[in-house]
Amino acid sequence: MAQKRKSAFQISYVTITYRSVLMGMFGVLLLAGVVMYFAFPDTANRVILSSQIGLGKVLAKMGVSSGTGNGSTPEAGPQQAHFTNIDGNVRVRKSSTNTWVVADYSLALERGDVVQTSPEGLAKVVFTDGTNYTVKPGSLITIQENSVNSAQQTKVAVQVTTGKVDLATSALNSGSKSQVIVGDATATIAAESSAEVVNDIHADQHEILVKKGSGEVTREGQTVPLESYTKASFHSDTKGMIKTKELQPPTLISPPPMQNVFVDQNTKGVTFSWAPVDNVREYHIKINRNPSFVGPGVDDRKSATQVLVTNLQEGPYYWVVRSIGQDGKESIESEVYKFTVVPKGNGLLALEVSDFVQLGHVFEVKGHTEPNARVLVNGQEAVVGSDGAFHHFTNPLPTGDNVITVTAQNSKGQYNIVSKPVNIQ
Repeated sequence: MAQKRKSAFQISYVTITYRSVLMGMFGVLLLAGVVMYFAFPDTANRVILSSQIGLGKVLAKMGVSSGTGNGSTPEAGPQQAHFTNIDGNVRVRKSSTNTWVVADYSLALERGDVVQTSPEGLAKVVFTDGTNYTVKPGSLITIQENSVNSAQQTKVAVQVTTGKVDLATSALNSGSKSQVIVGDATATIAAESSAEVVNDIHADQHEILVKKGSGEVTREGQTVPLESYTKASFHSDTKGMIKTKELQPPTLISPPPMQNVFVDQNTKGVTFSWAPVDNVREYHIKINRNPSFVGPGVDDRKSATQVLVTNLQEGPYYWVVRSIGQDGKESIESEVYKFTVVPKGNGLLALEVSDFVQLGHVFEVKGHTEPNARVLVNGQEAVVGSDGAFHHFTNPLPTGDNVITVTAQNSKGQYNIVSKPVNIQ
């Protein structure tokens, strides 16, 4: 009997589970993510933050909190602080390693960490309770405490070892404390208040001045209450403290902070203005490329509250004004405003800005402008696509009222500015 012919073709089957396929895809994506992070770290960070926003929106629609929304509350225990502005040379000594590192916006600050600014450096640090510290040039501070308990009461304590800081508190929860330590004195600053602290160890000069709101300073059993523009000062070799009333500095108006100022090519003139102060003889204005106002710059006294300064070259500048009383005594410095001089072109550049998307203290900014234009959001460079669409995430903003300013400029000197107020509760 003839045998049946066997087929020349054989088919083998391999069973592949969905789990294997998913694991393989995950591995490829993970490898691609690692390569992207090291090759393009800035882009990777933006993608990560964008993913967090998307996840937050999805969870919000599902009725689940992602923990990153505006109404999120921190878990009880030690907290982290973060830089929201770094200018010049700023470094940090981490308590965990006892080594110095260069400060950057991704670096979290914890209890025991030390922040040091160079003579040309400036830094702003924001804590969990919304308290923010502006560390002036040539200063050194130590984070002594930054925590929250189960009742959401916060405690922030910062030691000013040397130099000068400005600080502002937010609407603190009842029972919360915001303290600053100078020498052997401890100042407790009330909610929604601001102060200037000076610790000059070489001149043995120690001062705590409340600029807005109230506070109190305790030293060697003595407690001195402070109101707006009152100061407690002392020397380390004397007992007690001296309380004095201080002259108020003016409020700066124009140029506003973190703005581009477009000037005529011929005059390169910029108009500076500030609000008047009662019982003031004149004002002391300084304009400099250095935040410590060291080196060549404008240093003048004016009786008016407005002055035109010409021949300012292209680039960043800082300006500050002091009040001068009838007795010739000067006030403390006003806030220091930074602006950038940019050559002016003819005509406005097309600029459309979408509604901002808020994620806690961070805002997502989107819009559209001319292709190849440069876009700045609060002075930081935004990513602009070939079609003119731009996308940017701000640094964390402090609690309270803020302004987000979007500036677009092309190579012809044409520009446009859109500013929108935002509020963080």
